Amino acid sequence: MFSTFPEDARWNEALSAVDFGVEIVEYAGVVRVPRRVFQGLLAERPTSEKCVEDYYLHRTRLERIVERKLRHRQLTDDGNLEISGQDLRRGGSRSATSTHRD
Repeated sequence: MFSTFPEDARWNEALSAVDFGVEIVEYAGVVRVPRRVFQGLLAERPTSEKCVEDYYLHRTRLERIVERKLRHRQLTDDGNLEISGQDLRRGGSRSATSTHRD
C-alpha cells in the first residue's frame, strides 16, 4: 500500500484538531488528530500552534498509524480518519525492525 501525505497540515478550530491529507490510489481523505491526543504527548495542554508543530515532530509515527488504519478500513462515518490516544499507544511507535505484522 503506497500512501502520499500532502504538505497540508492545518489547525481545525471547529474540531480542535490538526487536519492533514492522505491519498492512496483512488482514495483521498482527511486525517484528524484532536488536541487531546497531543496533550498525551506533552506535559501541558497544547496550544493550536503547538499541536501543528508536534504534528511535524511526530509525522512519521502518525503516518504509520494512518496506513495501518487504512489497511483495516477504520474510517469515520464521514469517510475520513481520526487518530486517538489509543492508536498512539497501540502501535505507532514500533521500530522499523519489528517483525510484527498487523
